[in-house]
Amino acid sequence: MTKVIVISIILLAVLGILIGLLLGVAAKAFAVETDERVVQVRECLPGNNCGGCGFPGCDGLAEAIVAGDAPVNGCPVGGAPVAGKIGAILGVEAGDSVRQVAFVKCAGTCEQASTKYNYVGEMDCRRAVMVPGRGDKACSHGCLGLGSCVAACQFGALSIVDGIAKVDKEKCVACGKCVETCPNNVISLIPYEASYAVQCNSKDKGKDVMSVCKVGCIGCSLCVKQCEFGAVTVENNIAFIDGTKCTGCGKCAEKCPKKIIHPQAG
Repeated sequence: MTKVIVISIILLAVLGILIGLLLGVAAKAFAVETDERVVQVRECLPGNNCGGCGFPGCDGLAEAIVAGDAPVNGCPVGGAPVAGKIGAILGVEAGDSVRQVAFVKCAGTCEQASTKYNYVGEMDCRRAVMVPGRGDKACSHGCLGLGSCVAACQFGALSIVDGIAKVDKEKCVACGKCVETCPNNVISLIPYEASYAVQCNSKDKGKDVMSVCKVGCIGCSLCVKQCEFGAVTVENNIAFIDGTKCTGCGKCAEKCPKKIIHPQAG
């Protein structure tokens, strides 16, 4: 009986050694070579895996950058410092990396915007737009103020104040999750250093806007006439400011009858 046990142990040991050798040979035979640069680039990325770059996490972005499918400055969270490190690894210019922040194109607070009814459903903007009238606000283009963007932000840069979303510019990393989440497309990314921006999202005609919101853009074009640099235009009944042309003189904001052109430089 003892002899049988000893033989069994020896056979198991030999079998284990053989399996180990086979696994080692297989690992080498089927090994996928990893570009060392991908590992180095990945170490430079912040690791938030927010998806703001358009790729599946930081691993996906690192592979895309090395493969040439994404720019060196493709990480919105890391910004210029990270782009510089990656550029040094790959031996290329980092390129310009303009810091951006989220901007809420709505000034329709509880006091300024009219409501159609009292919404008592789930506190989620994406659910609210499914009910008749797309939520309780009379303006169907404005911020619903239920906080879907707040829940989507990993960095605590958003909050709901008086019925509309507010952005903390210093905390925002421009990952774009809030932009992606907002069902009314109220949030967009603008340069951190943008001088002025229009805080309205409605494309309705002036009369219709005034019937639902005290501070909505009425497309009057007074701002356009005031701008000497061609930075302000009115498209689809709403003013738009081209940040590349704006000098920050503030004349458009001064003449806006609804006072929804606000200074943004931080």
